[in-house]
Amino acid sequence: QLVESGGGSVQSGGSLRLSCAASGFTASSICMGWFRQTPGKEREGVAGIDSDGTTYYAESVEGRFSISRDNAKNTLYLQMDSLKPEDTAMYYCAKDQWRRNCGDRWAALVVTAGERGQGTQVTVSS
Repeated sequence: QLVESGGGSVQSGGSLRLSCAASGFTASSICMGWFRQTPGKEREGVAGIDSDGTTYYAESVEGRFSISRDNAKNTLYLQMDSLKPEDTAMYYCAKDQWRRNCGDRWAALVVTAGERGQGTQVTVSS
């Protein structure tokens, strides 16, 4: 099970940290990531992380967002800084079914993952 939290409303330039509490599996043992979606648009892979800690980012968030994992808490995080209005979306964490590492296909794996959380809304105002 994946449960997200930490969303909210912030002004442009602000920061938020999303959390994704995992249960029933070990988050550090599998490819995981975050994707976002807005009504009428396709899902966008935002960030991914391999079991070995290798991280991946969409160009649109590179340098502003950071994905991390607390193995002791079995929790995935997404630190979002310098937020922009175009970052407004529902954010979901997701896990691959069996791959330990996401690799170069991380974005496709994250957006099509069979297991995801319920999502948390992020709204950035200008």
